[in-house]
Amino acid sequence: MLTRHALSLDDAKNAAAAAARVAGGNGWKVVIAILDDGGNLLYLERIDGTQPGSIDVAIAKGRTAVMFRRPTKAFEETVAGGRQVMMMLPGATPIEGGLPLVYRGEVVGAIGVSGVQSSQDGQIAKGAADYIAAL
Repeated sequence: MLTRHALSLDDAKNAAAAAARVAGGNGWKVVIAILDDGGNLLYLERIDGTQPGSIDVAIAKGRTAVMFRRPTKAFEETVAGGRQVMMMLPGATPIEGGLPLVYRGEVVGAIGVSGVQSSQDGQIAKGAADYIAAL
């Protein structure tokens, strides 16, 4: 039998709060989605005034990050580099803003952020990833 770590709801809320501090400090309105290691939504926060369309995008970014165990920025860069076939991967959202959440070298979930420029979404997501890594 394997033993593995898992995100609790409190972990998810605290990671989202760390991301929200980055967003709030910059005046960015975003949706923050925290997913468990199976790609299931664990916690979602929509900052007041954020467009509703960002909800599904944030979840998709998080799901991509956890299912492929890499940042969504890697997919964005690959597509931008000309490898358009990457857009055909089932469940891949090639837009920066999704990061795996890693604790003690193990992917325990992911964050997806949507609402501002994708590079800014990535900065916000990093706040949550750094929080989980430091636990």
